[in-house]
Amino acid sequence: MAMDLKQIEELIKAALPDASIEIQDLAGDGNHYSATIISSQFAGKSKIDQHKMVYNSLQGKMGNELHALAIKTKES
Repeated sequence: MAMDLKQIEELIKAALPDASIEIQDLAGDGNHYSATIISSQFAGKSKIDQHKMVYNSLQGKMGNELHALAIKTKES
């Protein structure tokens, strides 16, 4: 079962409440997304740690309900 944009955004917002999030459905199939997330919580963290924060916010859905998510993170 695929996830929609709103579900992905809600999960990320729950973990990173100050985040500005832009999500695109890359293939129009509900399985391949790209997300740009800007948050002050990324300050001082490596890109790897920032991406881990986003993956953790998805609560294990990555690779299951959510097939592919390309992540770009920036600190605000």
